[in-house]
Amino acid sequence: MTLKVFNNLTKRKEEFVPVEKGKVNMYVCGPTVYDYIHIGNARSFVAFDVIRRYLEYKGYKVTYVSNLTDVDDKTIRRAKERRISIQQLGEKYSDAYFDDLTKLGMKKPDINPRATQHIEEIIDLIQILIDKKYAYVVDGNVYYDISKFEDYGKLSGNKAEALEAGARIEVDPRKRNPADFALWKRQKSEEPAWNSPWGKGRPGWHIECSVMSMKYLGETLDIHAGGKDLIFPHHENEITQSEAATGKPFAKYWLHNEWLTVNGEKMSKSLGNFITAHEAIEKYGSQVVRLFLVSVHYRSHIDFNDRSLKQAKRNLEKLFNAMEMFEALREEHKSAGGKELFKQVEKIRQKFEEAMDDDFNTSLAVSALFSLTRKINLYVKDHGEIETEVKKKIRGIVKRLVEDVFGIKMERRKPETDKLVENLMKLIIEIRRQLRERGDWETADDIRAKLKALELVLEDTPKGTEWKIESEP
Repeated sequence: MTLKVFNNLTKRKEEFVPVEKGKVNMYVCGPTVYDYIHIGNARSFVAFDVIRRYLEYKGYKVTYVSNLTDVDDKTIRRAKERRISIQQLGEKYSDAYFDDLTKLGMKKPDINPRATQHIEEIIDLIQILIDKKYAYVVDGNVYYDISKFEDYGKLSGNKAEALEAGARIEVDPRKRNPADFALWKRQKSEEPAWNSPWGKGRPGWHIECSVMSMKYLGETLDIHAGGKDLIFPHHENEITQSEAATGKPFAKYWLHNEWLTVNGEKMSKSLGNFITAHEAIEKYGSQVVRLFLVSVHYRSHIDFNDRSLKQAKRNLEKLFNAMEMFEALREEHKSAGGKELFKQVEKIRQKFEEAMDDDFNTSLAVSALFSLTRKINLYVKDHGEIETEVKKKIRGIVKRLVEDVFGIKMERRKPETDKLVENLMKLIIEIRRQLRERGDWETADDIRAKLKALELVLEDTPKGTEWKIESEP
């Protein structure tokens, strides 16, 4: 079946035909590294990781670039609040971001460019836009004149003549049009800045992504992707400045994921429902969170709630249980059965591919997977053995679909030993404290003695009871 994708530029599904046969250049807008990523960010990153994986499954050589915005208004403001440099801030939250992605089973991007490492290229692109009369200088600031680009609004529908100065557009009475956006911002007091032909300053947000994407993927990308919230003004402005500079289409296919809500409400710190990816992983487990996120089509709304996460956990258990029973089947080299099961698995694989070929419909693909587990369960119920070669083929299909495409490891989550021991010791110490308060010194001492036999030492201090492993220095 031909792969079709919903192109947000044309607002319809189109056959996927990359610029260069067999290769896909894909750019996904990464985080602004001023805080931990939240579960909505994770939804976007996981969705496009699965799309990347499926393209590779189809045989494409994918070059996947995802940037880090390490200088903008948010990073500068947060660094000032913390009284640290934007470099220190960026390193902290970049490390946290990569840690979350690793836990969520993300494939590492081929390139993770940072805005601060591309200042020279940003200045060069801005100068091209000035030379072509698309941009103008005002007292050390450089603005893009949106009236000069005839197709402005072709992605978002926000036409230049209809735009007014607003919350997401910098207000400056000296601009030719209130909606003109900043390519270069003159340095303000105590802000980080770089030298440029227009004076010391820093780049605007939109120009950063244009530069980084085109540097590593060429002047026309195959796929540009990100959250729905980035369509305007970010992606619209990327198109405007990039195509003005090169005279070529900036990206063939624009993909955007839908919103994520929490218990039916928009995620907000003021509502107390702001959940970081780290918190979600800690509470539910990385495999469960990932299955939950891929179970809904990337262009469909998804609600993060306890009921749905528990269902994802049950579904994951069903998958693991089915495959563990399958692996327990006795292997026979003779004709021991399983050929009919293999035919059924092959049909399910085809349904999986049909779903993914239809704009990466992971919802239907997940349904196909659980149809597969039911077929395996029925076989295991009536059989104790299977032909070795058949077992190998079925195992390979499941691995490719579950691990290679969905990024879910076919292994149960092992408890983090250190955390488990810490929590158990807190529980034991609390029980012992209650026993001592009731005057049951004998049982409290017995607990202490038995722990010591396990080389776990309790020490009663003025601050409370502490514990350590006896062999530790």
